[in-house]
Amino acid sequence: MASQALPARGARLGHPVAPGLVPAPRWGQRAGRRERDGEGADDGTVRAVVLVLPGGDALSTRRRSPLAAAVIRPLARHLVREGADGGVAAHVVHYRFRGWNGGHAHPAEDAEWAVGEAVRRYGDVPVCLVGTGMGARAALHAAAHPAVGSVVALSPWLPDDPEPEPVKQLIGRRVLLVHGTQDESTDPELSFRFAERAKKINREVCRFEVHSDGHSLHQHRSEVFALAADFVLGSLLDRPYARPVADALAAPPPLGLRMPLASGFGRALRA
Repeated sequence: MASQALPARGARLGHPVAPGLVPAPRWGQRAGRRERDGEGADDGTVRAVVLVLPGGDALSTRRRSPLAAAVIRPLARHLVREGADGGVAAHVVHYRFRGWNGGHAHPAEDAEWAVGEAVRRYGDVPVCLVGTGMGARAALHAAAHPAVGSVVALSPWLPDDPEPEPVKQLIGRRVLLVHGTQDESTDPELSFRFAERAKKINREVCRFEVHSDGHSLHQHRSEVFALAADFVLGSLLDRPYARPVADALAAPPPLGLRMPLASGFGRALRA
């Protein structure tokens, strides 16, 4: 991706995402490893970074959308809470512009800049890019940065253009795509085709389908959050994946690219 100097109104990282209120463990719920060992849940050291990329528009030079950032912030909080014992920090990336803007691919450039900024702040730590809609496309494009080890693309916007979306930048990365089968904003079939192409050059690609859900994945939000957390923390902290995720990564196409997200996913992980 061509490097371009940022204008005066540049991209930036938001403040580190706070975990919010942390509920007390339910009966039978496992505490974090460090808590079980009698240590504090977080010694303040950042060992991994999640960069969250909001959605946007196809064409727009307006300022970033605060609403789009607010929509994805709960997921960022969830990831910080779940990764507290592993030193996971998260930032919501603030784009220069609201739109993708054709060949300029402004959000993808901003995402790549954000990875470099995270490394400058925190040192040589693994980075996971998590995006939704247009932000998911930006995350997939920016995966070429050497600090990026994994990508989560939720309801990705992948236009059906004559020039196919690039996939070579995903070699060596772990990639999860999630799409609702009733999404009327971004075509789930296009994300399947993209995943199919990516899987040919990278075995570490999987895709989950959320049946009966739409673009926002709101109907199965708890399952989507649990799936994202399992994949992100497994990738960043080298933890074992839940069985459905491990199966999806290991399965050949199309099985591992049309894996249904089971109702209640995540509940059994806390049993």
